[in-house]
Amino acid sequence: MSQKRICILGGGFGGLYTALRLSQFPWNSPDKPEIILVEQNDRFLFSPLLYELLTGELQSWEIAPPFSELLADTTVRFVQGAVTNIDVRSRSVSERESHLVQLNDGPDISCDRLVLALGGETPMDRVPGCADHAIPFRTINDAYRLQEKLRELENSVCDKIRVAIVGSGYSGVELACKLADRLGERGRVRLVEASDSILRSASEFNRTAAMRSLKERGIWIDLETTVDRVEADSISLIYKEQIDNLPVDIVLWTVGTEVSPVVRSLPLKQNQRGQITTTATLQAIDHPDIFVLGDLADCQDASEQRVPSTAQAAIQQADYAAWNIWASLTERPLLPFRYQNLGEMMTLGLDNATLTGLGIKLDGPAAHILRRLIYLYRLPTLDHQLKVGFNWITQPLREMLSS
Repeated sequence: MSQKRICILGGGFGGLYTALRLSQFPWNSPDKPEIILVEQNDRFLFSPLLYELLTGELQSWEIAPPFSELLADTTVRFVQGAVTNIDVRSRSVSERESHLVQLNDGPDISCDRLVLALGGETPMDRVPGCADHAIPFRTINDAYRLQEKLRELENSVCDKIRVAIVGSGYSGVELACKLADRLGERGRVRLVEASDSILRSASEFNRTAAMRSLKERGIWIDLETTVDRVEADSISLIYKEQIDNLPVDIVLWTVGTEVSPVVRSLPLKQNQRGQITTTATLQAIDHPDIFVLGDLADCQDASEQRVPSTAQAAIQQADYAAWNIWASLTERPLLPFRYQNLGEMMTLGLDNATLTGLGIKLDGPAAHILRRLIYLYRLPTLDHQLKVGFNWITQPLREMLSS
């Protein structure tokens, strides 16, 4: 390759934000690399706002804009396709290290710098029947699938709509509150958790607020309970070695994250979960041309702080990864990643949320508004921020005029 090429695999927070940042750097014209973003979906997903689709608070275009729209005014080339293989040891004719990416439908892509930001997947094979009958909640298609099932049940003659949510981390708790508010008196929502507490990694303030919201909505909480199997219309739970078979209409699975087999097969240093171990500069061990971030990265930052697999961490890593790629191609010093914990935000139903961090502890409607504003600021491009912000501002007026 005469022109340097940067290939970014994955269009989530880590991948997309790295691509956008790279396109803004002051490259010298002769040395300006080609930047390629590879993602199997045609839309970016701002996943923290996915829950608002269930209650109609937000629309799909607001939280899942097309990559073609987000990258329209940049030099980034978008390639839609699923990665089937990555060869990190191939060499070009000039003997410069060149990594090769193979797609399920499309040409192979060779590159000088490779960014691995493929994200994680929800494991659905740990309990019999889970893959066939449970619904994960990680992608926009998962939300559409759940929406379709909810509409089917809401239009049926059944008296109660019974929902079991497995896992009481952030996703499980947020789902429970949103679904309880949507279904109202017709809903029977159950939260199933294997440990003795919900939100084990959350702050005490958030855990207390979440417990209060769950109880106010009449949501059953089954602690120290595991799942034996999932059937089409039932779920079998194990509590104190006793199995209880419960009728259910929907099972939502929010437990666990695993990396894809493509990543696990790479000859890179990995931890037991298959995450790739990185240096503080976000580079794979012994492969300085490969940068890893987001759910795939087993990373300790410059202060030896373990970096969590969260959206805010991925966004921060994207800034550093982009700088370090630019620096490595322009003979500048690389910067070790420094993670800043900016706090936690969580939606707890309609017009209700919590926000903690930077000395602030807030819940209720005020936290809901502030959470929305913070996420508006974090949307990937200024153009999309303006479109969504204008829609939010004018929505009350449109509703008033239509009533």
